[in-house]
Amino acid sequence: MRALGTCSYVRAKQNVIIEGATGTGKRFLASGLAGTACRAGMRALTVRTPRLLNELAVARGDGSCAATLPRIARADVLVRDDLLIAPLKDQDRRDLLEVLEDRYDRGSTVITSQVPSRTWHDALGDPTIADAIFDHAVHNAHLVTLRGPSMRKRQAVTSE
Repeated sequence: MRALGTCSYVRAKQNVIIEGATGTGKRFLASGLAGTACRAGMRALTVRTPRLLNELAVARGDGSCAATLPRIARADVLVRDDLLIAPLKDQDRRDLLEVLEDRYDRGSTVITSQVPSRTWHDALGDPTIADAIFDHAVHNAHLVTLRGPSMRKRQAVTSE
């Protein structure tokens, strides 16, 4: 974690995958990495994967996709929260791959997921696109696995 805090992964254009159960701190950690990058003078964009996919679908519909994809690609750090939280449609898989291809060797992507990366291939469905997504996202990534109980449950207000 200390090495990630230096932003050396950003300078090397490497990715970070943070996996763990609900409430273990994936988003908190990813936000911290984005904040550290911003304090180092880098650009960061944080978006939940379902919202990103929705934004791309709208952009495809209104003809602004050619402007939307480069805007996403320009971020030094893109945090994609909640990857594979729900099953993906074919166009969603293609959009995820498009974003990764645009960013490969140009920026770092921080991905959070409740689904362990070793099972992404099956979760993605289409083996060809899964291979490409896996190749662009995982092979140059630092893997952080969070374990433990949900912090939200620990911090929940108890009624007496």
